[in-house]
This record gives sequence, C-alpha cells and structure tokens, in this order.
Amino acid sequence: MKRLTLACLPFLSACAGEPPQNIGILADRLADCPDSPNCVCSFETRESHYIEPINANLETVQQVLLSMGNVNIVKAESNYLYAEFSSRLMGYVDDVEFYFDTTAGVTHVRSASRVGYSDMGVNRNRIESIRSAINL
Repeated sequence: MKRLTLACLPFLSACAGEPPQNIGILADRLADCPDSPNCVCSFETRESHYIEPINANLETVQQVLLSMGNVNIVKAESNYLYAEFSSRLMGYVDDVEFYFDTTAGVTHVRSASRVGYSDMGVNRNRIESIRSAINL
C-alpha cells in the first residue's frame, strides 16, 4: 500500500498546476476568464462566466474564507484578497480573487480552475456559498 501511495504522489501534485500569471488587479479590475467553462468573474460580459459581485467588504469575506476548509490565503491587502482552494480528493487547485471596489461598495470576485476544462460548477458554487455565508 505504501508503494502505491508513493507512486501516486507525482500524479497528485500535477493536479495542483502552476499559479496563473494574470493574478491581481489589472487596470482596476480582475482578469477575464478564459473560454473554458471553469471560471466565473464579476467583471465578465459573457453570461456563461458572469457572477454578481458580493455585497460585503474584504474583512467579512476573509472571515468566511477562514471558516471554510481547504483554503490557503496567499495575499491579503487593503482592497485585494487572493486565496487558493484545494479539492480534497485529487488536490486540484482553484485560484480565487476578491477586489473591493470602494466607489461601488462591493467586492468583485474571480474564481478559476488551474487545470482542466470543466469544473462541473465548482467555482460558481463556491462563490455562491461564500455569498450565502455572508448573508446569514
């Protein structure tokens, strides 16, 4: 059993993928999603990728994130928060960004899978779970 586990380690670590190069605030917004259906963003114009911003500040968002499992907060600034979520079974990593728009008073969001094509709605569901937890 130990040999099987060790033999699978390279495969499982490959699921994590490399962090994207377009993370962060670019021209007062978060990056657009790729064409693949494994990303949602509140700045998107395509209905398939669009998700509403969250009506909360970053402190509230961060409190909710800290209560969730499998999350690593990579960067927390006054108007920007970047977190990585890992799936329990395969170790897939999703990059989730939050950008607080002080003018509009909302937090914009982008959630995207690092690898693969479809996420079966995981990124959209995660953001809606965060929104629900904030609205309790």
